Amino acid sequence: MMSSSHESRLTSELRRLLSTRRTAALGTLSADGQPYVSMTPYAIDTRQACLVILISGLAAHTRHIREHPQVSLLISDAEEQGQPVHALGRLTIEADAQLAEPGSDDAGALAQAYLKRFPEAEQIGALPDFRYVTLAPRAIRQIAGFGAARDVSLEEFQRLLQRVGGSGG
Repeated sequence: MMSSSHESRLTSELRRLLSTRRTAALGTLSADGQPYVSMTPYAIDTRQACLVILISGLAAHTRHIREHPQVSLLISDAEEQGQPVHALGRLTIEADAQLAEPGSDDAGALAQAYLKRFPEAEQIGALPDFRYVTLAPRAIRQIAGFGAARDVSLEEFQRLLQRVGGSGG
């Protein structure tokens, strides 16, 4: 595993953000194309180098994902009193969402990745209307403060997901 001393400052910040933040804003589109944003916890699946969420079949974003699987996820640093909010580290991920079929091998592997990060969600994940969802990244934009913005290549992001997720992130 590459140590963070060999990573660029932006990559180190990206690693820190992915491993320390546990929730994200999930943007979906309704059937009539209207944007909708909700909060979701996320985990990392190193097997597929993607993010994993757990959603209820009753939630609006689940209906939206079934209609339009293209989503956007915003992971952001927490606001700190006295610190400029415009300089918060953040990451926007455009992704394709895919609901796993309950009982499938894929759902089992996603559950394992999700429950590694959120063991308290085991009972929720076992409810019949909940589904694990892969968010396969397509485009990544990182803001690491004023004047520190970049597009992150898919290959770099997937390698980072495999390292962060493998370390329990």
